[in-house]
Amino acid sequence: MNHPGHDPDGDDPLNIPALEAFFATITVLLRAGTTVVAEAAFQDRLWRPGLEPLAGVADLRIIRCTTPASTIARRITDRARIDSHRGAHGDKALLADMEAGVYDPDQFVPINLNAPNLLVDTSDGYTPGMPEIQKFCCGRHTKGVQEEA
Repeated sequence: MNHPGHDPDGDDPLNIPALEAFFATITVLLRAGTTVVAEAAFQDRLWRPGLEPLAGVADLRIIRCTTPASTIARRITDRARIDSHRGAHGDKALLADMEAGVYDPDQFVPINLNAPNLLVDTSDGYTPGMPEIQKFCCGRHTKGVQEEA
């Protein structure tokens, strides 16, 4: 938001440097021996190239949150309206693309890595719940946890 000429609805020149800084930070933390939770709505084409090199230094686990497209649109609209920091994101253009049918959240391409995956429905809270999610993150899987390998 502080970059001259920043246009969140256009081709933001800060996207690639921010992505590089994101993965560089994760790498530094992992090599220092810390546990890291990295969160972003990146699709496979952005996540996989940054995560693949980390497979040798980290026990990767992937949690993919899902909810219906209508809920996604409502949440984006609400955040854009009440959170001033959302100005750095292209929420208005994204909502316009969703309304015009140019962007469909159901076409999201999830991360495709050889790592345990957990699908979490966030429509109303978390399903499975936080205890199951924590067990998944720690490598202790419980019966009933929806896991994809």
